[in-house]
Amino acid sequence: MDYETIEWRQDGGVAYITLNRPETVNAWNEQFGRELGDAINERASDPSVRAVLIRGAGKGFSSGADLKGGSMKMADDDKPDILHELHEVYHPILRGVRQLEKPVVAAVHGAAAGIGCSLALSCDLILAGESSFFTLAFVNIGLMADGGSTLFVPAAVGKARAFQMAFLGERIPAKEALDWGLINSVHGDDDLFGDAERLVGRLAAGPTQSYAGAKKALNASLYPHLESQFDLEADLQHGLARTDDFIEGAMAFLQKRQPEFKGQ
Repeated sequence: MDYETIEWRQDGGVAYITLNRPETVNAWNEQFGRELGDAINERASDPSVRAVLIRGAGKGFSSGADLKGGSMKMADDDKPDILHELHEVYHPILRGVRQLEKPVVAAVHGAAAGIGCSLALSCDLILAGESSFFTLAFVNIGLMADGGSTLFVPAAVGKARAFQMAFLGERIPAKEALDWGLINSVHGDDDLFGDAERLVGRLAAGPTQSYAGAKKALNASLYPHLESQFDLEADLQHGLARTDDFIEGAMAFLQKRQPEFKGQ
């Protein structure tokens, strides 16, 4: 299929997937999710692809869900259908990254926020530019971390830092993320993509059956409950999208002001 919101390029055994909504810092809408899902689950699964690199166009990796685009599907109660968004749009991508029997590398520059952060953390190896940052910003609009991040984050950094990211919604700069064990390496901003391309090229030339076996075993060890965690996150998030706090948080975000949460 032809893509409008992502770019696909294959060079030998390497597939390059570029998130390509730079005017929104690669925010996710349904079309973006469908196209990225197709790239991950269909094109990247081709045997000719031996390793995958995911990166963002423009000034950042991904700013998360597109709250300004007005494209979110509504449920029967005229509130966001989060169950649909997560199960039909987001989860197939994140599940696909984890199930893809080949290395998937994220090259993160600028913001990796919300579901964009979840996407980066779902990848096998994460390289970050020195000015990049990671944030589970969901709490800032009255929601909770989703996209599997309630599993990916504690598996990487432990209980204390997982709660810190989930509760405070702060930016974790690249060097701090490296110290925590959230990512694999930090690179000069101008060197990031070149270094990432060299790494993914090395992986594509490596023993792909070995990588596939290691990934399957590590998935079983680290993420044995991924599907049930997806379901739990979706149910909880769907309920939160029906609260006054979410309405206030979303409005405050769009109006560029501090929200006034009431706990309702």
